[in-house]
Amino acid sequence: MTGLHFLTADPTSFAGVPGVWRTDSAGVHVDLDETETVTLEGRPIFGHHDFGVLAERSGVVVESGDVHIEVAKRGGFDILRPRDPANPRRAAFSGSTAFPADPDWVVPALFAPFIKPRPTTVGAAVEGLEHVYDAVGELTFTRAGKTLSLVAFPGHTDGELLVLFTDETAGVTTYPAVRSLSVPAPDADGEVRLDFNRASNLPCAHTPYATCPLPPIENRLPIAVTAGELDPSLDAEIVERIAG
Repeated sequence: MTGLHFLTADPTSFAGVPGVWRTDSAGVHVDLDETETVTLEGRPIFGHHDFGVLAERSGVVVESGDVHIEVAKRGGFDILRPRDPANPRRAAFSGSTAFPADPDWVVPALFAPFIKPRPTTVGAAVEGLEHVYDAVGELTFTRAGKTLSLVAFPGHTDGELLVLFTDETAGVTTYPAVRSLSVPAPDADGEVRLDFNRASNLPCAHTPYATCPLPPIENRLPIAVTAGELDPSLDAEIVERIAG
């Protein structure tokens, strides 16, 4: 990602992005001059184009040469987000680092579904933005003699769960704002294992242009989860000491 642009009713052009863009009650619109073209789903677009009203957390991608321009809705706002494969951040990325895998951080848990999903408002990595997710239940587990719980959202496949959380390592050895954990579908008795070794960073750990959700207040764990991915901004010597 090379930028994050919020669209308004005022026609506006953006550096590195063809066209003049605006949004209104009918959705997102772009006007391209006679020297400009972009491609949408393999089809070239010339002149004026209406993208229509975008659903929350949805979007389309138009291409301009090697640059992909995401046209999306996040937190109720229509946005443009260019993605350039030549971005120095991408070119310099050498992979994620993590705590050494530790079987002690594979923790049994019990899932209790809510009677019906609960709309839950959470903050975002971008100040002033909010997301609303449907919480589907609560995961309870025991660690360090404490009974702890995490609110769970729907995962990426049927039955799978997603947890957004922070813990006492946040801002010390892990990314301060949020880590995510995919949880497999619980069994018929609600039993499941939380593998914190797989706690991972969201895109906001790598770029200021991501609109990642933050954890609900209930998911700020009062323990240090010394498992999963480390903060990408950590000093190399600290990473070497932790990850070996």
